[in-house]
Amino acid sequence: MRAWIAGATGLTGVQLLDLLLHEPRYDRIAAFVRKPLPVVDPKLTECPADFEHLRETNPGFVDAAFCCLGTTLKKAGSEAAFRKVDYDYVLAFATAAKAHGASHFAVISSIGADAKSRVFYSRVKGQTERDLCALGFPSLAIFRPSILAGDRQEQRTGEQVGMMLMQMASPLMLGPLMKYRPIHVATVARAMLRQSLTGGTGEQVYESDAIEAMGK
Repeated sequence: MRAWIAGATGLTGVQLLDLLLHEPRYDRIAAFVRKPLPVVDPKLTECPADFEHLRETNPGFVDAAFCCLGTTLKKAGSEAAFRKVDYDYVLAFATAAKAHGASHFAVISSIGADAKSRVFYSRVKGQTERDLCALGFPSLAIFRPSILAGDRQEQRTGEQVGMMLMQMASPLMLGPLMKYRPIHVATVARAMLRQSLTGGTGEQVYESDAIEAMGK
């Protein structure tokens, strides 16, 4: 099978790309990147990331596409810039993937995604999910992880403190609260790969506790 991945240099994307390269059932991987990858592999082809001209990007025929794109309001600098990445670019990538034959599309969304939410972040995530569903992929897998744990290149003091507190509280998060536990990016990546190989058809949404179980 052939895969196309966007966000391959991000926190989760790095993990997923490595898994795809080591998965024998995927024999070609096209990575949509803005900077060269520190990986050399005969299965890997790099596609320069230009979301404004996606129609000119040709990864060849693909069976599955994986979207690990995402930013934060703080990093984006404004609501408009955040929406451009987490909505416009995700939809553009999905549309291009479908045009190149992808029958399966997997995307990282967020816990609490809701197109009608009063919270801007959750509302954008929900609108992205809604409009991805409208594209009509035979198989659409939406992953809604809780707070992502992993080795970030940039240090965010507030996030580090929040993560530490969440990890301390995790043992107390039982039953319906389990989906709010922090989840490691490697677990999310494993779940995305496994679901692409064994998952069913139609639209499927995986909350964080289900991702944890699938990605163990």
